[in-house]
Amino acid sequence: MEYKTVRINPVRPKQPRSSVLVIYTGGTFGMVYDPKASQLIPFNFEQVLERVPELNRLDFEITILTLPEIIDSSNMKPAVWVELAQLIERYYNEYDSFVILHGTDTMAYTASALSFMLTGLTKPVILTGAQLPIGVARTDARENFITALEIAADVDTSSQQEGRPIVPEVCVYFNSFLLRGNRATKHESVQFNAFTSENYPPLATAGVSIDYNRPYIRPYQADLSLRVQTALDSNVTILKLFPGITQPVVESILTIPNLRGVVLETFGAGNAPTDSWFLNTLEKAIDKGIVLFNVSQCNGGRVTQGRYQTSKRLQQIGVISGADSTTEAAITKLMVVLGREADPIQVRNLLSKSISGEISE
Repeated sequence: MEYKTVRINPVRPKQPRSSVLVIYTGGTFGMVYDPKASQLIPFNFEQVLERVPELNRLDFEITILTLPEIIDSSNMKPAVWVELAQLIERYYNEYDSFVILHGTDTMAYTASALSFMLTGLTKPVILTGAQLPIGVARTDARENFITALEIAADVDTSSQQEGRPIVPEVCVYFNSFLLRGNRATKHESVQFNAFTSENYPPLATAGVSIDYNRPYIRPYQADLSLRVQTALDSNVTILKLFPGITQPVVESILTIPNLRGVVLETFGAGNAPTDSWFLNTLEKAIDKGIVLFNVSQCNGGRVTQGRYQTSKRLQQIGVISGADSTTEAAITKLMVVLGREADPIQVRNLLSKSISGEISE
């Protein structure tokens, strides 16, 4: 498969201090206004220095790779996650870090999926994008892109950790905040602060300087080697509860052919209706081998099954608690775990524990 590639080395002929591979998937970030067509069109990254001349001030090498088919993030699919993971695997030994330019609508899903697919990751993978296109005067694209690059290229200068990447995990950088990828969720569509992480502190804050919140960053582990999981099971869905949900609605979802897993979005701390028809329907689904994974509809807090009577029954029939997982992390984790394991006990064990920092234990 052919990928259009642009290489930038601002310090040539000197040796760059680091190398970053940028993968452009599409989205708002890379759009510019075409006066002839009177519309926004995809940006040609061969002209990136014209749009982002600040790149010339960086002291590391940047390679920009564009996917053959750039897409709006609303069209993101597991197949593209597999392609991204395989690209990182393919170039893992050639580059020190990775930045993925991505549309904001599904960025948290992609970040979560990659955090589970890239096992043994010891290099930064930073996703970023923009609320306004790079071709607009007030765009947030430049700051997000440049700071994401700087974070990706940043290494520890302490004597014991010298030369090691500061953030060896999958992250989302947006509007001055670096968030753990599988803890991020999009909460704003018209302001620049598009992403939040209610259940986990920011990994860094970019102001006059970039201040790293080191106790919350995954420690660098030199003995790890990258392994990529590309088998994903998309036979999953999300069932969001609401007052007045009816038996036919619940049954229609839980009887989908070949369904293997459901993220159950419950109220508050994991609570659900106690109507006998509802609990019986869930129990039948579990008996058929369908995995039910409980997360809260609340942005913050966690599921504590059994704390209230309305969640105790869920625990008794075998619903798995997602603790403080986001919905994005829960649904992508289901795809990865079900793609990897057939044994129900193993599936339950993997879902119940933190695989990549997505759950506070």
